[in-house]
Amino acid sequence: MTNSGILLKCLRQLSSQNIIPHICVVGAGPAGFYATQQILKSINNVKVDIIEKLPVPYGLVRFGVAPDHPEVKNVINTFDKIAQDIRVQFLGNINVGRDITLYELKQYYHAVLLTYGASEDKKLMIPGENLKNVISANHFVGWYNGLPNHQNLNIDLNKTDAIILGQGNVAIDIARILLSPIDKLKKTDITSYSLECLSRSKVRRVWLVGRRGPLQASFSIAELRELLKLENCKTYWRSNDFKGIQDIVPNLARPRKRLTELMLKSIEESSFDNRICDKEFHPIFLRGPVEFLGFDSVENVKLSVNELEGDHFLKQIAKSIGEFEEISCGLAFKSIGYKSTQIDPSIPFDLESGRIINSSGKVEKGLYTAGWVATGPIGVILSTMANAFTAGKLLAKEVELMKQMPGYHELQKFLRKKGICIINYEGWKKIDNEECERGKKLGKPREKIVDISEMIEIASN
Repeated sequence: MTNSGILLKCLRQLSSQNIIPHICVVGAGPAGFYATQQILKSINNVKVDIIEKLPVPYGLVRFGVAPDHPEVKNVINTFDKIAQDIRVQFLGNINVGRDITLYELKQYYHAVLLTYGASEDKKLMIPGENLKNVISANHFVGWYNGLPNHQNLNIDLNKTDAIILGQGNVAIDIARILLSPIDKLKKTDITSYSLECLSRSKVRRVWLVGRRGPLQASFSIAELRELLKLENCKTYWRSNDFKGIQDIVPNLARPRKRLTELMLKSIEESSFDNRICDKEFHPIFLRGPVEFLGFDSVENVKLSVNELEGDHFLKQIAKSIGEFEEISCGLAFKSIGYKSTQIDPSIPFDLESGRIINSSGKVEKGLYTAGWVATGPIGVILSTMANAFTAGKLLAKEVELMKQMPGYHELQKFLRKKGICIINYEGWKKIDNEECERGKKLGKPREKIVDISEMIEIASN
């Protein structure tokens, strides 16, 4: 390097030492908070603004975790500490892509990190998918968890049989909510309107359907064990689904081995279970959805009978053998996964996979991404944390400090001119306090407020 080049580099380093990095994180869910935590760890003198579309933070932890799993929500304690760091601001009720473009956002910050999650459903693309009472898992979970745009879900629980297509943890959550005693749900933060509806539910049998076999089921052992222990509920397995499985068990990796052993044990125990229960759980494998049948509302689901092809069980695919089975039901849930949306046309996006195109969290100069919007909807909060840490660390390493950026100072002026009411963390705490007070009166941890205008009014008071 020439003397002039060395001098220029030194001048840049000296000037950058006086510049406070202004970072914008779009999305206040687990990925957004964990990435922020890593940025704070990597850069002492920094300002991080976490922008969220809703007036309330925490994303999937608030709106995705099942109400009867409060222990999973303990991560909120960590997020609360991050949000109250003097270097961090929570800015709710700002819809990036509508209230402000990504280009405009970049004019105020040294770097932008997109962590807004996966909020759309994958579709089955089969006949009858638009029949009444064919319900998106995403919408149902949002309905009982208080997601504002799903509070008016049109669902009829006046049916005896419900079928869930998919065998992930979300599918298990739905089955458990439908089969749980109402007195158990009353003690959770489930929304009152969904609790009222579930208290009148006539759903007695729940079918959990997977395209592939028991060795490919994607629910966790903890989720399955909890469902198998439900009060006044009996599990009915199809033993034919497990042909040859016992011989493979010794060769399985420990997590898959334990899960498979639990299923085999449950099959054995159910053969001696003579209880007469009000509720029934029917997990079935090697069946793929072909068509929803019914005149106006779903009445039956047509399933293909499948067999597995491929040498290694993890890579085996399901192929129809040309035979079919119909299951009678008045309610069907599609739980086959989520995908993200392209909230701004300038974001490089893979529409097929539903995620932002990136390399280890980097999208392009000054633009990064983490969480499900970056990876697709895979893993649990722990894997999201690891991914967010990686993206946050990369951003902190690469952020360019060539000039001062205005950050929140100019952002708030821009948004106020457009009449956008920004909800800060103090405003969220007012909402939080009100929800907890309402919950106390009902004997619950909290009663979630689902009307956005009411949230804004409480936060602004």
